Amino acid sequence: MNLPLNFHDVLEAGERLKGVCHTTPVVTSRTLNHRVGGDVFLKCENLQRAGAFKFRGAYHAISRLTDEEKKRGVIAFSSGNHAQAVALASRLSEVPAVLCMPEDAPRVKVEATRGYGAELVFYDRFTEDREEVAARLAEERGLTLIPPYDHPHIMAGAGTAALELLREVPGLDAVITPVGGGGLLSGTCIAAKNCSPDIRLFGVEPENADDTRRSLASGKRVKIPAPRTLADGLRITVPGKLTFPVIREHAESILTVTEEEIRDALRFALFRLKLVVEPSAAVPLAALLCRRLPQDLQRIGVILSGGNIDPGVLAELGS
Repeated sequence: MNLPLNFHDVLEAGERLKGVCHTTPVVTSRTLNHRVGGDVFLKCENLQRAGAFKFRGAYHAISRLTDEEKKRGVIAFSSGNHAQAVALASRLSEVPAVLCMPEDAPRVKVEATRGYGAELVFYDRFTEDREEVAARLAEERGLTLIPPYDHPHIMAGAGTAALELLREVPGLDAVITPVGGGGLLSGTCIAAKNCSPDIRLFGVEPENADDTRRSLASGKRVKIPAPRTLADGLRITVPGKLTFPVIREHAESILTVTEEEIRDALRFALFRLKLVVEPSAAVPLAALLCRRLPQDLQRIGVILSGGNIDPGVLAELGS
């Protein structure tokens, strides 16, 4: 299959990110290993710049723009992490940035994005199409769109997290990631399969936002109504046109977890692992804790996608 991304793209992204992107730590826990029945290696992208793996793809994409494109500026749409990543990457690259964010985006993500100097434009996720809003503004102002996941440069940047993980921890049986639009999982698939051809790859979604699971089951992209889930970064209605073929080719399956299982995983991360992660990042951890993965897996890598949790959600975890 002619896929939109190859291993060379991920390697090139890694070179562009050197000295800019954090090489995030890999954390282990005996308690987690005991609960799971295997050895788990957590790639802590919650400690990445702007608080999430999204910085990798955003900076990579902006770094490849022409001087004229950089001068005119960029635009992006996001519920938060991609917005923050584009805002920070734009500031570092001295590029003007406009961010389209849903009105119900977590306040902590809104304020962080504004703090990086971006212009914010809000939309209603239940009545407006964010891509249409961004496309209209891009045309009116001559801005370059930096999509959140459905672009080879974004996917390649995301794949560098798995590349680092597999270089530090060789011999993994599997890698699991959360799934929103599929940028992280698709990039992970390309990086992992080229580092270790026999590795098994899994994505995890909230039950309420299982567009990728349904799409794989039907063999084509399936659109669902705007989902309501605590995992705000995974509120996607349809997999990406470019990400889906990669996931279909390389991922073994897409697992799902309930809202309560996500909350339990957040509590486990905070109180047992001493890690602050956001709900989207807790989704694969929830699948592990609930033993959703095949039981023959002994060495499992997990990409904790981000740590930008809403303070209100964080406060509820202790109640």
